[in-house]
Amino acid sequence: MTGPTAMTPTQVDMSHPSRWMAVLRILLGLWFLKALYSKMEFVLLGGFVPWIGTEQRWIEMMPVILTKQMEANQILWYKSFVEQTVLPNVVLFARLTAWGEVLVGLSLVSGLFAGLGALGGLWLSINYGLAGSHTSSASAGFHYLLLSVFAVLFLSRSGRAWGLDSWVAWRWPGSILTWRPFA
Repeated sequence: MTGPTAMTPTQVDMSHPSRWMAVLRILLGLWFLKALYSKMEFVLLGGFVPWIGTEQRWIEMMPVILTKQMEANQILWYKSFVEQTVLPNVVLFARLTAWGEVLVGLSLVSGLFAGLGALGGLWLSINYGLAGSHTSSASAGFHYLLLSVFAVLFLSRSGRAWGLDSWVAWRWPGSILTWRPFA
């Protein structure tokens, strides 16, 4: 083949980087969506309405994990926040983190409001990083990588490729939910 579309064997076709961002978005979303089986369970509201609720096991385990993380945490303002606000209200924060992970996962996998999903993931990752990045350099590196990826997913509005954000952008042009700052 000749002409402008001909590629040598050493070239990589990056004509669709938005699709690779979508792959990254979906994989990260699946990782967060695992909270459905690790932190959530089906419950009956009022004894008969099926609903998804936070597992009692997660509500009991979260303070154990946080207490251990706070023992050596040197970020004093965050340690104080966890000890004085989160641990006394552990049921609320266990539910918030479980639902936060599920909603981030659903948003990223579906590509629906993926910018908001990325911001939610960024917020969760900041808090998880502040809580546990002192435990090892691998943990610090992992959270640094998560923060970087979520920032890129937010700025790229990756939900427009293989996601429902493309429909939202078509249906409501100029919506802030699908706005692309650098496009």
